[in-house]
Amino acid sequence: MIGKLESFVIGMDIFENVRLKVLEPIILQRKPARSVERNQARRIATGCAVERTALNRRIAISDEDQPLTLAAREIAISDDRTGSVDGKLITAVGDMINFDPDVNRFMKVAFVPNFNVQNAHLIYPAANLSEQISTAGKEASGTGNMKFMLNGALTIGTLDGANVEIREEAGPENFFLFGLTESEVEQVKRDGYRPSDYVDGNDELQAVLGLISSGQFSHGDTEVFRPLVDNLIHDDPFLVMADYASYVECQDRVAAAWQDPDAWSRMSILNTARSGKFSSDRAIREYCDDIWNVGPVTVKVEH
Repeated sequence: MIGKLESFVIGMDIFENVRLKVLEPIILQRKPARSVERNQARRIATGCAVERTALNRRIAISDEDQPLTLAAREIAISDDRTGSVDGKLITAVGDMINFDPDVNRFMKVAFVPNFNVQNAHLIYPAANLSEQISTAGKEASGTGNMKFMLNGALTIGTLDGANVEIREEAGPENFFLFGLTESEVEQVKRDGYRPSDYVDGNDELQAVLGLISSGQFSHGDTEVFRPLVDNLIHDDPFLVMADYASYVECQDRVAAAWQDPDAWSRMSILNTARSGKFSSDRAIREYCDDIWNVGPVTVKVEH
């Protein structure tokens, strides 16, 4: 047993014979960051995951050939109101999916607490798809994506952080790219970003936000998730709304690729085969050459 999501017990059996998508909050900054900044960055993971999951709740029912487990590793939730609402929505959507008999035959949501080395050595090899969805330019995509790549998981992600290098090494044809580039993010902000414009122009996105606002995930209480929805529509500092349509379209490409097991396996093998750049040997060698200015030492071993 790995952990527990409220009353939904998570066992390794949920990872068998399914396409396991791991949404890893790789949004932790490489440099130390204050909790509010860190959790604000994580909202792109929260927002996209919840919105797409809500859509998939009905899509999955008619898609018996693609059973799906969405696993989210441990996330820190800030103590402000919006941060608390983020966490509540994640668990509420998970509960609705996991306990709905019409849906849970095809889809499960698993929240993995205490994501440590002991759990990681089970999760990384089990994953088929690694979701690295931080906003381009935030340098928030760090080392977890490398570990998934080493173990053969394909990546769906933005051009942020180590995702850029992963795509370069694996090849663009073996990476599912979506979202604005760093220069496009800067341009959108210079032009005066209005997330509501993206919502108004996307019926599917309106439906998702409407579902969240309707009380569907809060026992009819329409006020619980209002801070989250208001943040996405009127503020959205990490451009979740701007990247949404591209993300959904990219997920369709993922689903199509999954239908060809041979092609998927080839992409997976190439990801692993081309992941040598991310080995610790290379990193240590560069530190020795560029930072520590030390060289190898020959050690004589007497037999």
